[in-house]
Amino acid sequence: MAIADEKDGKVWGLFKLPFRNAQSTTTSRSSSHNTLHYRSQQHQSLGNTSLDDGSVPRSNSSSSVSSVARSLLPARRRLKLDPSNKLYFPYEPGKQVRSAIKIKNSSKSHVAFKFQTTAPKSCFMRPPGAILAPGESIIATVFKFVEHPENNEKPMDQKSRVKFKIMSLKVKGPMDYVPELFEEQKDQVAVEQILRVIFLDVERPSPTLEKLKRQLAEADAALEERKKPVEDTGPKIIGEGLVIDEWKERRERYLARQQVEGGVESV
Repeated sequence: MAIADEKDGKVWGLFKLPFRNAQSTTTSRSSSHNTLHYRSQQHQSLGNTSLDDGSVPRSNSSSSVSSVARSLLPARRRLKLDPSNKLYFPYEPGKQVRSAIKIKNSSKSHVAFKFQTTAPKSCFMRPPGAILAPGESIIATVFKFVEHPENNEKPMDQKSRVKFKIMSLKVKGPMDYVPELFEEQKDQVAVEQILRVIFLDVERPSPTLEKLKRQLAEADAALEERKKPVEDTGPKIIGEGLVIDEWKERRERYLARQQVEGGVESV
């Protein structure tokens, strides 16, 4: 029985090994054949697209993928806004109220910005546009007339009708701002943000209302600073025909020296 078992074991061993080897050999041959066929096709395709100097161009798949990815990504903003996407106005029906927004150039080049609104008859901006150097910021003031609600109209209905848009344009360097810049270079204009109107209850203090008051105060101070006349670095005239004390002293010393020299000659 032991011999029979041993023989049976040997028989199974003899049949198992050749069967496995044959299967693996067949698989390896088919895979190697497929590999050679693929390489030959790849070589032919590269040979058909080779350049005249024998060099083979790189595949355009990576560049096409990167271009698609860039198109899906949002455009990089040139301006940093505070608030970022809202304009807060005190809710005072029948009055002209103000809002403020801080605009900072966060790019490495000069940038022009411009305001637009869906209600130009009841809203205006100061300044309506400007050119900011890299890192420069400005607080713009937005004026709006708040109408009285009609019938059962709520403040929410009024603010939903008015929107503001801030556009930006990269410029070569410092220059005077003119609105025509955005017409001449329409293809380069980017929409930075569309701002929604939010009304604040003036009788209910809030951090947002306090921040608005601070920004308006800063805007007013900056406006007064710009209104100041430029200081004249030349000679200062105190009155008609009079010069500053330093020039007056020089003139008196000169006359005194002339009198001394005249007195010596007469002697």
